[in-house]
Amino acid sequence: MKQRGFTLIELMIAVAIVAILAAVAWPSYQAQVRATNRADAQGALLGLAQAMERHFTQNGSYKGAAAGNKDDGAPAIFPTQSPLDSGNKTYNLKIDVSDAGDTYTLLAEPIGSQAGTGNLSLKSSGEKAWDRNLNNKFDAGELCWDKVCN
Repeated sequence: MKQRGFTLIELMIAVAIVAILAAVAWPSYQAQVRATNRADAQGALLGLAQAMERHFTQNGSYKGAAAGNKDDGAPAIFPTQSPLDSGNKTYNLKIDVSDAGDTYTLLAEPIGSQAGTGNLSLKSSGEKAWDRNLNNKFDAGELCWDKVCN
């Protein structure tokens, strides 16, 4: 009676093939997770913008929408982190209201696994920017939320 099975060489070849596939797939997976987290933050900024508009309708100004009835900082009228429905937070949300109280800039700053991927901003005028270079300039080449500006 002859036993059938895998030789050690066959097993090592199979392990090597799996390792190569994992080495190729893992970076793509990580990039997709970062893009998904960024999309969640973009949605959160749009939701915060709606909350800011409700605040303006009720108060006649954007002032006082941040925690402690302040004009700048974490929002008091909306959750302070994104994603809104998950325990694994990847962005802090912040408000910056103009001195006159008639305009605002919303900011999503990456934290945790998302750190270093660039800040997202949304202005009351609707202008969206992604500071991919982390230079806090949001220059004309970065006036979009996508990888490629249209």
